[in-house]
Amino acid sequence: MNTPAGTASRSQPREWVDNAVRLIEADARRSADTHLLRYPLPSAWCDGVDVALYLKDESTHITGSLKHRLARSLFLYGLCNGWIAEKTTVIEASSGSTAVSEAYFAALLGLPFIAVVPSSTSTAKIALIESQGGRCHFVAKSSQVYDEAQRLADETGGHYLDQFTNAERATDWRGNNNIAVSIFEQMQMEAHPIPEWVVVGAGTGGTSATIGRFIRYRRHATRLCVVDPENSAFFPAYAQGRSDIVTGASSRIEGIGRPRVEPSFLPDVVDRMVSVPDAASVAAARHVSVVLGRRVGPSTGTNIWGAFGLLAEMVKHGQSGSVVTLLADSGDRYADTYFDDDWVSAQGLDPSGPAAVLAEFERSGSWS
Repeated sequence: MNTPAGTASRSQPREWVDNAVRLIEADARRSADTHLLRYPLPSAWCDGVDVALYLKDESTHITGSLKHRLARSLFLYGLCNGWIAEKTTVIEASSGSTAVSEAYFAALLGLPFIAVVPSSTSTAKIALIESQGGRCHFVAKSSQVYDEAQRLADETGGHYLDQFTNAERATDWRGNNNIAVSIFEQMQMEAHPIPEWVVVGAGTGGTSATIGRFIRYRRHATRLCVVDPENSAFFPAYAQGRSDIVTGASSRIEGIGRPRVEPSFLPDVVDRMVSVPDAASVAAARHVSVVLGRRVGPSTGTNIWGAFGLLAEMVKHGQSGSVVTLLADSGDRYADTYFDDDWVSAQGLDPSGPAAVLAEFERSGSWS
C-alpha cells in the first residue's frame, strides 16, 4: 500500500511481536505462583503477642530467582515499546540472576543475548548464563558495564534492556506480573492478612518501587523496609536525602547493593532502611538454611536480618502482626562461596558474632 502524501510511517509487521508476547504470556500461564512459606518462630517468648513471619519463595521460578519476574517484565516492556523485534540482539549489564533469567527469555524468543559482566565474575555464574543460551562479554571494571552494554547495543543495532533504569518502569505495580499482588492475595486467609512490614533488599530498586507503590495504591497500612548491605549507595543516599552518592566499591552480597543510586530506586515509597553488615547477611543465610532444611542465598540472609529486627521490635512493644520478606534465590548457587568457610574468611568476614545474635533472638525474641 502506498503511503499518502504528507504522511510518514515507521511501523513494522507486527506478526513476530504478537507471537513473542504470546510466547511470554503462555510461559507465565504454565508456571504456578511462588509459595508463601510461614517461617517457624518460637512461641515461648511471645508472651501473649502473636507475631508471624512469611517468606515469599522466589527460588521456585523456572530460572531460580526473584529476577525471573523482572526479566519477563523487561522483555514485555521492550516488545510493546517497539524496541525488540525479530533478530534483535538483546543486551544487559548484569553478571547475576537477572542475566540468567533474561537469557532464558531471549532463548524462548529465539534471540541472541549478551550479558556484559566484570572479568571477576565467577565461573559458576557464567556457566548459569551460558546454560540458558546467553553469551558473556567481559569488561575490566564493574563500573564499565553500563556504557559497554549501550555501546554494544549501538554497534549491533540491538536493545539494551537496562534493568537499573527500567525496573520500576517495566513492572505494572497495579497488577500484571506484580509480586505485591501475589503476596497480599496469599496472605488473605492468615491471622494477620495485612502485614505490618514487608522487607526487601534493593539491587535495581524495582522490587521496592513496585511494592511501595502498590501499598499506597491499595491504601494498606503496611510499611516497607529496605535492607542494604555494606558498600552500597542506597542506605547513605536515603539517610542523607541525596541521589548522587557513589561508594566506589561493589557489594559483597550478590544480588543487592549498588555502588551508585540506580534510577529505579524510589526512596519516597520506602518507610525505613536498615544497613546490614555483610557478616550478618552470611550468618542469617546459614541460620535460615538450617531451619528450613535447604540453602538460601545471601540476599535472603540480609532480608531475614532486617525482618528479625522488626519482629523483635514488635514483641518488645507488645504488637501483634505479620512480617513478609523474600527468599530471593537458592543457596545452592553459593555452595563454594557464602557457605564455604575459607571463602568467607578470605573476604574478611566473621559471621560468629551475628550468629550469636540470631541464636539469642531464637531463644528470647530480643535483638541486641
